Amino acid sequence: MFDITKLGNTVVQVPDKLPVLPLRDIVVFPHMVIPLIVGRSGTLNALERAKSTDNLITLIAQKDGTVEEPSSADMYRVGVLGRIEQIMKLPNGLAKVLVEGLIRIKVTRYFKDGKSLRANIKILEDETVMTPPLEAARRHLTTLFKEFVALNRQIPDEIGMTIEHVNNPRRLSDFVIMHLNRDLREKQSYLETKDAYDLLVRLARQLNKEIEILNIEQNIEGKVKDKITKSQRNYFLQEQLRAIKKELGEDSDDDISDVIEYQRKVKKAKLPKEASQKAKEEIKRLENTPMMSPEATVIRTYLDWMISIPWHKTTKDNRDIENASFILDEDHYGLEKPKERILEHLAIIAIAGKIRGPLLCLVGPPGVGKTSLGKSVARSLNREFVRISLGGVRDEAEIRGHRRTYIGSMPGRIIQSMKKAGTVNPVFLLDEVDKMSIDFRGDPSSALLEVLDPEQNHAFSDHYIEVDYDLSQVLFITTANTRDGIPWPLQDRMEIIELPGYLHQEKYEIAKRFLFPKQLKESGLSEKQINLTNNAIHKIIERYTREAGVRELERNIAKIMRKSARVLISEKKNSLPLKIDTRTASRMLGVARYEERIIDGQDKIGAAIGLAWTPVGGDLLMIEAETMRGKGTLTLTGHLGDVMQESARAALTSVRARAKEIGFKSEEYLKQEVHVHLPEGAVRKDGPSAGITLAVTLASAFSKRPVRGDVAMTGEITLRGDILPIGGLREKLMAAVRAGVKTVIIPENNRRELAEVPLAVRRPLEIVSVKNIDEVFDIMLRPAKGIVKRKQKNVSDGKTIANDSLEK
Repeated sequence: MFDITKLGNTVVQVPDKLPVLPLRDIVVFPHMVIPLIVGRSGTLNALERAKSTDNLITLIAQKDGTVEEPSSADMYRVGVLGRIEQIMKLPNGLAKVLVEGLIRIKVTRYFKDGKSLRANIKILEDETVMTPPLEAARRHLTTLFKEFVALNRQIPDEIGMTIEHVNNPRRLSDFVIMHLNRDLREKQSYLETKDAYDLLVRLARQLNKEIEILNIEQNIEGKVKDKITKSQRNYFLQEQLRAIKKELGEDSDDDISDVIEYQRKVKKAKLPKEASQKAKEEIKRLENTPMMSPEATVIRTYLDWMISIPWHKTTKDNRDIENASFILDEDHYGLEKPKERILEHLAIIAIAGKIRGPLLCLVGPPGVGKTSLGKSVARSLNREFVRISLGGVRDEAEIRGHRRTYIGSMPGRIIQSMKKAGTVNPVFLLDEVDKMSIDFRGDPSSALLEVLDPEQNHAFSDHYIEVDYDLSQVLFITTANTRDGIPWPLQDRMEIIELPGYLHQEKYEIAKRFLFPKQLKESGLSEKQINLTNNAIHKIIERYTREAGVRELERNIAKIMRKSARVLISEKKNSLPLKIDTRTASRMLGVARYEERIIDGQDKIGAAIGLAWTPVGGDLLMIEAETMRGKGTLTLTGHLGDVMQESARAALTSVRARAKEIGFKSEEYLKQEVHVHLPEGAVRKDGPSAGITLAVTLASAFSKRPVRGDVAMTGEITLRGDILPIGGLREKLMAAVRAGVKTVIIPENNRRELAEVPLAVRRPLEIVSVKNIDEVFDIMLRPAKGIVKRKQKNVSDGKTIANDSLEK
């Protein structure tokens, strides 16, 4: 035991061995009171042992705070003697300890005491003698610390007042170090410094650096504040200047403000009277609106749209009809009727000087050239061309625009496209007009009525622009895949021009003249390198495509070009051109996707050949029927639509009403069950045009009379057996030619349409027109075996249409 006599007036007896409290990332100085959170088992053990030493404990910093169980090598040698003022145990097993640093000590020896450390210590007495240099250093440090506290917002001002009462140099240095944010090693070095003068000088240097950094921070903050204050000052001055000018009625021509610039642009744009008045009102609003306001941005955006939309600029029309005909023929093969109607429309424009007559609507399957026809019309007239795809549009605002009350509002697609065109008389193609839809946001087709109606579109109203816009000089052309999807009010304003699917020969010519050269160019090849034979083109059309247009055909030719390019590079062919014949084309394109559907011509019981229309052209429709014992029920399979199911029931009734003439007993039906099936069940089938084919199939199944296998038919049937006209005659006849059918039965009322069917389709066929199902039965049903029937009516006995007479 030995005595400590320099702790105020209190004499404290310190044992020669004290428990050690290792400190992590902190250095405790004399006269410093600090709370500590303790959780390590060795540290908790040291706290328990301190109870036997009058709550005295050694506070020493660890060299590395990550060490969980420090040894003597992990501890510094200089620390402070501390007194435990309070211990509070926490629920999670930790303890909160309040300790006070008393005086510097030095550890002479560490030794292990269970899980904790104990140490022999030596008191480091303060033997400082006050000298003039030391007093000067103390005063200087006091002054610097007061300045430091004044600049540092994180330290209360009371601390600066407290330091005035600290006269002891060592205690002053301890007080200053406590408020400096320095790392562990630097604070430990201050604690270990013996010379008080040297310690004060070091701290003075450190405070100077801190003061300099704080001054720089304040400068930066001041500059930012000055910038904000300057912007506010400029804003207020501008507002005052604007108010003064308004009072004086003065307006400076040299002012390059937004208002003056917009006034100049509006004057230069020469807007119509109504639009000019609206623009001037918005400019006046802009003048009275703060430039930093969001409303000013909305006004500027509106004025930009008003200025950029074409109001008067036009392109001069090329009214040379011969040139237009040449361009249409240059860009498209076939399509004679659509071209003729377009040229008639252009002729009226050339004579009248403005658009007259109904709107043109090109209706046809995908890939037949509807969009490209619109481009050709624009090229022939020397007009700008813009296209809007209406597929999936379901919001009226897409057409008319959004009102400016909405954030991010903008004009509709009509006005946007006019801005893109840059003239008031472009060719405007509205694509896929049959694919618009309706929901709670409105009906876009109703908004299109004003756009497309010549009596209204001279004053088209866009919700965003809010002034009438003249669309009367725009040549509108619409396209659709089917007319059924076009709303009736729109159809009423259109002239429908049907674009039928291409014939085999037409596809061949298109591939030869357009698609092959186009793909050669896009692939970087030339005709000197690739030779695509005619037979190869025919095979691609027959075995790798089944479409009304030519898109799939173009994709297959592109695929051949890619594979040919690879062959030319990898095999370094010396013999050019590379010949692509049918065998090479098959190897490049893989297994044929479609088989040729050729009829076998054999007569069969309960099986007949019909003709169907599909979006990609015509096709054969095979119908089968079988009877068996039952209760007179009719079963229909093959993914049939409601209309075709109703047609089958009508055909059954018509057949039963003619049971005697056909050759079976009507009452036998009640003892039988009939099953009608249309193969290719995954493909949906619908429509009434298979009525006579269903009737012939059922009649054959009941009477066991074979059906002619070399004849195909189409026509809708009534209960009385009358045959009604059908649609898609051209496509159906094309399908019959492809399948090798020699004779086709059609309704009498469709005879007049044969004049529009190409001679290349009619020539291979014998086309018979009929009015009643009895005529069909006489032609299609052979006598049953073992039954002597009256002489069957030959095809030549019916009304056969002569192809030559149609040409005349």
